[in-house]
Amino acid sequence: MNRGFQAELERVLLYTAFCVLVGWLNGYLTWTLVIGGAGYMAWTLRQIYRLDIWLRDSDTLDPPDANGIWGDIFDSMLRLQNRQKREKSQLQAVLNRSQETTKALPDGVILLDKKGNIAWFNIAARRLLGLHEDDQDHPLQNYIRHPSFGRYYDSGEYQESIDLPSPHSQDIRLQYQLTAFGRGEKLLVVRDITRIYKLEQMRKDFVANVSHELRTPLTVIRGYLETLAMSPDLPDTMQRAFEQMDHQGKRMTSLINDLIVLSKLETDDDVSADQKIELLPLLNSVVADATALSGNGTLSDDKAHVFELICDEGLKLRGSQKELQSAFSNLVFNAVKYSPVGSAIQIKVSSNENGLNVAVNDEGPGIDPIHIPRLTERFYRVDDSRTSSTGGAGLGLSIVKHILLRHDARLGISSTLGRGSCFNCHFPSERVVR
Repeated sequence: MNRGFQAELERVLLYTAFCVLVGWLNGYLTWTLVIGGAGYMAWTLRQIYRLDIWLRDSDTLDPPDANGIWGDIFDSMLRLQNRQKREKSQLQAVLNRSQETTKALPDGVILLDKKGNIAWFNIAARRLLGLHEDDQDHPLQNYIRHPSFGRYYDSGEYQESIDLPSPHSQDIRLQYQLTAFGRGEKLLVVRDITRIYKLEQMRKDFVANVSHELRTPLTVIRGYLETLAMSPDLPDTMQRAFEQMDHQGKRMTSLINDLIVLSKLETDDDVSADQKIELLPLLNSVVADATALSGNGTLSDDKAHVFELICDEGLKLRGSQKELQSAFSNLVFNAVKYSPVGSAIQIKVSSNENGLNVAVNDEGPGIDPIHIPRLTERFYRVDDSRTSSTGGAGLGLSIVKHILLRHDARLGISSTLGRGSCFNCHFPSERVVR
């Protein structure tokens, strides 16, 4: 038993015995016990009052002197307060250290509460976004007014970052990365990527210019090759050489055309979002082109692929018909190139309240999961030997990715080795014509 409680129990028993003795001597036992009990209650209330006074100002007052159970209570409260002060001091030290470390970061860091108001920001955020101390507790979107950032913030999908011009200068490019944590709070990291952005623009301009400059001389070379190949006196060995050169010329022309398309997609921020595109006729056209590719001897002379198109009539998207046809064609043509002859290729369109999906399923050899995260990179190829045999350059999926980004959509890839692949284009509900 606790010593303080035991001492208090002994005190109560002795005090009761004393009251009984006094009551027996004076002949008023009941009244003596009542008065004695009231006295004990008054003493207990006094201890509670002393405890209340001390807790109200425990930083400056010493704990009251007492014995018994109340002495143990005061001592326990004092130990709890001392432990709380130590933990509070340690937490404050950690918080101060974290704030000092965050302040030293070159990237802007902003903490947002569950309402989207600014709770805290470091020096870099003040410099990059022009914030001031009195901007705390104000909505972040008052200072970043770009519509794309508003959509990014409201989407709740923060796996990818977003690059936008600075709110104060079009010459400065900033990257925003949101992370949700806690109970609705968010962390925003702002990074100045102006130098990287300019280098990327230089690369895009270089690729675009070189591609345009190469197109004309390549066309001339291919023209002369075709003229020479039609000569009746040409030996068979030279005939095969000209055919190989013409084949490689076609591959280079296709590569240049893809580079030009990709450059336009990367440099042109405008997309014809007002076009209402009916999907069934568009996909029928894609399937017709894919059927021609499958059966024209490119892959097999005896058997073509089996196409299955599942799409309800009347489904429409807002966007660019030319770009969407290019994206869907790339996916279906890839399925033709990398699937065995005679296998099935399914194009399935489904729609719900969350948006619209266009999925292309094939029965090809599948893709190792380690390659999937990099499939949309420019010139990335899973198998160089296989790609060379099919004529690919590793730009098709990169073009698909950029087209989908321009339509606020995303590309999902799933595959199992030996059992085929699925490429799914998900369009948000805002792009679907209801």
